[in-house]
Amino acid sequence: MEKLQPQQLAAALASLPNWHYDDQRGAISREFLFQGFPEAFAFMTQLAIVAEQRNHHPEWSNVYNRVNITLTTHDANGLTQRDIDLAGYADAAYARFA
Repeated sequence: MEKLQPQQLAAALASLPNWHYDDQRGAISREFLFQGFPEAFAFMTQLAIVAEQRNHHPEWSNVYNRVNITLTTHDANGLTQRDIDLAGYADAAYARFA
């Protein structure tokens, strides 16, 4: 998987307005807030299944009702389409909890 080129990156980031880009890490991050721990854990479970199927695993943490996710493709030293796709899935999964 190849790292996104600047023009591809700009378009991808525009499609993910709630994600924050870290140029130094070549990563995107987002915090998700839920009503409580069960919802946060259910969200993580949904995302874990998809991440495993795609063999692309996020860096994440969970504290009670909060899930923080960072996505980057270490092999490419930056963002790839795999990260953008998983971020999009995370956004869609989160919307089902709203």
